[in-house]
Amino acid sequence: MRCRHALWHALSLYSFLPHVFAGNNTLAQDPITSLCVEIAHSISSAGQVFFPGDPSYDAGIFHFAVSSTQQSKCVVEPGTPEDVGKILVILGRTRTPFAVKGGGHATNVGFSSTLGVHIAMSRFSEVNYNSSSQTADVGAGLVWDDVYAALEPFGVNVVGGRVTGIGVAGFTLGGGYSWKSNQFGLAVDNVIAFELVLPNGRITTVTEKSDPSLFFGLKGGENNFGIVTKFKLKTFPQTEVWGGSIDFLGSNLDAINNATIAFQAVTDPKAAIIASYGSTPALPEPLVNVLMFYDAPNPPPGIFDAFLAIPSLDSNIGTRSFLSLVQSAPSNSLQGLRSVYQGFPILSFTAGIAEVIVNETLFWGERLLNQSLFDISYSVEIFLPSVYSHNSAKTAYPPVRNIGFQPFNIACAWNSSEFDSVFHDAVVASSAHIHNAAIAQGQTGLTRSPIYPNYAVSGTPLADMYGSNLPALRALKARVDPENVMGLAGGWKF
Repeated sequence: MRCRHALWHALSLYSFLPHVFAGNNTLAQDPITSLCVEIAHSISSAGQVFFPGDPSYDAGIFHFAVSSTQQSKCVVEPGTPEDVGKILVILGRTRTPFAVKGGGHATNVGFSSTLGVHIAMSRFSEVNYNSSSQTADVGAGLVWDDVYAALEPFGVNVVGGRVTGIGVAGFTLGGGYSWKSNQFGLAVDNVIAFELVLPNGRITTVTEKSDPSLFFGLKGGENNFGIVTKFKLKTFPQTEVWGGSIDFLGSNLDAINNATIAFQAVTDPKAAIIASYGSTPALPEPLVNVLMFYDAPNPPPGIFDAFLAIPSLDSNIGTRSFLSLVQSAPSNSLQGLRSVYQGFPILSFTAGIAEVIVNETLFWGERLLNQSLFDISYSVEIFLPSVYSHNSAKTAYPPVRNIGFQPFNIACAWNSSEFDSVFHDAVVASSAHIHNAAIAQGQTGLTRSPIYPNYAVSGTPLADMYGSNLPALRALKARVDPENVMGLAGGWKF
């Protein structure tokens, strides 16, 4: 089988080469395209290079948000860590812009896309469960749906994404808030080891003992220190769960606000919600979607009763597998649109903050209606104040663990590239307004509360995400990547 694959790889490359080097073909004059051919020659038969016009190229550059997709010169799918090392050496030597894509859920343009060489990690797709160590080795090219499906037969799970289609790598390297975070912390709190390809091409396994400062930096420091090919994660027993998605019309806003505010008094770590206040041209009034989760087949009486008593427009609440619950979330309805996120921390969801968020939903929904708006939503994510207490060691994110801030998020979706800057500016202005209103209402601890990197819109100052950790992260970056190879890729750069 390997021989057949190698032969097909060679024939595919051979069939492309005449088109690259033929006479006056413009591809022959393009140095990055020629570099793609050099990479194809250099990597093993386990990897492959694709060019525009190939369906695998289209799959490689695909992003959940169409605004995050760029037309690279080629897509490289490395098949081994050694392939990744060779690619990084070539890119660093030639100072070629590149991108690294796991699941493709980033909404900032250029964070996992490029006009240069696009590295798609899709071939790093193994999930190996070790029952004796209670760990799972998870490939960096997977989405969490794949991981949950692979672990389900063993009756175990990991701390991963809450909705369908989220990539393992970006989620974990940025921090990672999960349905299981109240019980076990963030994704970064549950990584035991990283298989990392350093910017100089060397492959290493990073643990707390092998390199404490690099271990710290990888836990929330995004793609600054190389390319992670595999994560070793803690696993936990997993039964069926209860929950799903429920939609309410804005005519019930008072009841929804009261139920969400009251939910903050729930101390059961198995319970969690996300309440998203939205506006869409398809409806004449606001729409509120609530995702509910309980980490057992049925919740104790009382935890979700206030929500369930409100008349709903639609609901799929029930007992199901963890994977089924994750896939019940309606996030795919926005796939193929242009999109932007912006995070803003909140200490407590109060009646005053609820009023501000509802007003922001209505104000921006109306103001952006003629700018090809499809949807705008404000997601209220409720975690226990103890969510950051599950790790005594420092991590790049969050930079503070003694403040129980909540990682709220604004999400916009629209149709036309003509209005990209309009929506970017809108989420920046709206998040600032909510932040300032919260401080004015007494939430002064927000001045030390960080923005979640995976929600932060492009242009967010690094200090707003990494706080007092920033000097240590910059020193680590200088040690690990003195030639700034990873600076050739997009993302938050130290």
